Amino acid sequence: MSFEPSAADPRTHVLSDPRTIRALAHPLRVDLYALIGREGPLTSAEAGRRLGISQALASHHIRQLARHGFLTRAPGRDNREHPWQAVSNSMSWRGAGSTQEGAAAAALLERVFLEAAVNRYLAWQQVRGGAEPSWRDTAGVGFNSVHLTGDELEHLVNAIDALIKPYVDARPMDDPATHPEGSRLVDLTYLVSAEPHSAAADEPPEG
Repeated sequence: MSFEPSAADPRTHVLSDPRTIRALAHPLRVDLYALIGREGPLTSAEAGRRLGISQALASHHIRQLARHGFLTRAPGRDNREHPWQAVSNSMSWRGAGSTQEGAAAAALLERVFLEAAVNRYLAWQQVRGGAEPSWRDTAGVGFNSVHLTGDELEHLVNAIDALIKPYVDARPMDDPATHPEGSRLVDLTYLVSAEPHSAAADEPPEG
């Protein structure tokens, strides 16, 4: 099985198989998955046109996504159409790092997601100056450094996820009827890193 439903939230799919994680870790596949998840069912031809690639190339990568459980067939308007839809708009690969192979796959996927997020942010910067103050002054980069224990960091990340989740659940990307008037698609990508552990940090202070 490529996807495993989360016991805490059946709508969130947990990626645990390194092969499945690596299957998504391709810039074009991430773009296709995001496009179909955002706009709803699309055929390979429609997805290719939106991304500026050939239908054949879009079809190849869409079939790979479907093979690993990220996409599934959707009803077409007629027998000639074969659209695809996303299985879920929410996924997690926490715990994949428990094995060396899983950690390498997760690191690769995170790098692809991060590069895509940076590209979207750079595109936002190009138009940010002309946006309304509520968008211009809020959407940007924040930075904080703080000393935390591992348990505190886990609590903080879970708290951030808990703040975002109600909006994700109530407003599916591919269901415009749930999107409030004046809303825009917002990319909330946060990067969490920690300094390497030093043996010196375990030494008691002098004096």
